[in-house]
Parts: sequence; structure tokens; C-alpha cells
Amino acid sequence: MQAMSWLNRPWIHFVILGSVLFYLQSALFPEPKPVVGPISGERLASLEQQWISATGRPPSDEQLDRMVSFELDRDLLFQQALALELHLHDPVVYQRLLRNLRFLNLGEGQSEEEQYQQALELRFHLGDEVIKRRMIQVMQQLLLAYNPPPAPTSEELTLEFEQRRSELRRPPRYSIEHVYFDASREAEAAAAAASISELNLSAEQALELSSPFLPGYRFTSMSPAQLARQFGAEFVDNLLSADPTPGTWLGPIRSTYGLHLVYVNEVEAARDARLDEVQAQLQRDLETRAKTLALEESMVPLRERYELLR
Repeated sequence: MQAMSWLNRPWIHFVILGSVLFYLQSALFPEPKPVVGPISGERLASLEQQWISATGRPPSDEQLDRMVSFELDRDLLFQQALALELHLHDPVVYQRLLRNLRFLNLGEGQSEEEQYQQALELRFHLGDEVIKRRMIQVMQQLLLAYNPPPAPTSEELTLEFEQRRSELRRPPRYSIEHVYFDASREAEAAAAAASISELNLSAEQALELSSPFLPGYRFTSMSPAQLARQFGAEFVDNLLSADPTPGTWLGPIRSTYGLHLVYVNEVEAARDARLDEVQAQLQRDLETRAKTLALEESMVPLRERYELLR
């Protein structure tokens, strides 16, 4: 009976009705989500130009869409970092704001803290790309702290190794010494080759015949790609077509720079990599993949809290 008497009181009715109206208002008229985007036309044009500079061709619609999605995610992470006020507790941001303020000759005579507060009031942190990148990085680290990627297992490492065996195959390697003839001395190369053969000169003795060559005269255990960085692709093609055999002289062999007489010290045949040789690389690749997946999983609920305008 006492409970019924409480329910009959008018103020109880007002409390219940107010609670219901508050719930209905929240359910039917929720707070608007923060807006991220759209990407400006100028920024979109800059993204397209960067793609063209890197690839030599314009991006497809799908590639452009991925770039826009990536930029919207960056903006979202930056906005979330600002909402959490992470920029107020970061030493990199602190120093960057002071640097920008002093660069503009503002805040003279003020203490460092006063300069920092002035930079915040001028909203320097909103338009600085370095600060934006820093805040995105901090936000990603925070997401990974809440959703840490699992460490690769030995089974995953072994499977990755087996699946990428052909990709990880070790290229052949060559240990060579050479005598170089620049453009002004190319005509001497054939006679020098004959002298080396007749006198049975070693590579060290034959070096006296060489023009100066800045990269050096002895190259040990070099892959074709590494040799190409020193001599150019033409040299590597000519060297391999000459069937290099240890203990023999080859040439003259043309390179980007001139002619070379090449002494082959050693040839290591191409072979499959061993797991211990590539384990560190595979570990990094798997960790990077797991980190990317964990970040993407963390972004899904975060995106739902924002309205993304493309």
C-alpha cells in the first residue's frame, strides 16, 4: 500500500515522464556525428599528381578512391587525437609550436610556457603537417595498445618461408676485379688484354694499366643488381653473356662508363635461401602485416563515430 501511495504522487509521474521523453529524444534525435571531409579539389589534384610522378600514369578510379579513403582516415585520426587532447601532452608538438611561433617573430619577451599557450590560441597546431603526422602516429600507437597485434608464431614463419621460397631465392654472386679504360683510352683496351695474357699478370699487377674508377677496382660477392648499381645494367648483361668462370680474364666489357677488363675471382651460383638467413625479414613482414590488420580492425568502430564525406 505504501508503494502505491508513492506512485500516486504527481511528482513521480513527472520524473517518469521526463525520463521517457529524455530517452525518446536521445533515440529519435541523436547528437550529430563529427564530420570528416570532404577532400578539397586542390588536395585531390595534389594526390593525383603525386601518383603520376611516382608511376608515370594517372590513377584509376579505384586507385583514386583508395587514396581518398586513406586521406579521410588520416583526417579522422587527427581529429580524434585533438578530441582526446593528445596534442597538449606531446613533447614533439610542444617544440614544434614554439619553433613556429619564433619563426614568425611572435612572443618576444614571453616565457616558453606563454609562447606555447599563444601558439595554441593562434591554432598553429591545426595547420602544421608535421604536427598532424605526429598526432596520427600517436593515435595509431594508442589504437595498437588497445588492440595489440599477435606476435608471429614459428608455424607462421615456416609457412611464410615455404610460400615465398621462390621470391627469397638467393641470386648468383660474383667476386671480380677490373681494369678500366675511360672514353679517351678505349683504343688501348685490346692491347692491354693481350699484354695481360702474354705476361700472365695478376689483377693487382694489371691495375697499373687502369684509368681511375671512383667506385673502386675490387668487388666481392656482389649480386647482378649490386653490380648494376656500380657499373650500369649494360655491364652486367655483357658480363653474364661472357659466361664468367673463376680464375679467368674477360673483356673488354662495355659499361656505362667505358671498357673494362674483368678478372673473375669467384662465382657463387643462385640457390634457395635458408630459413635462418631470412627469418628476421619474414618476422618483420609478418609483424607489419599483423599491425596493419590490427589498425584496420581498430578503425572500423572509430569510423562509425564520424560522418565521412567523400
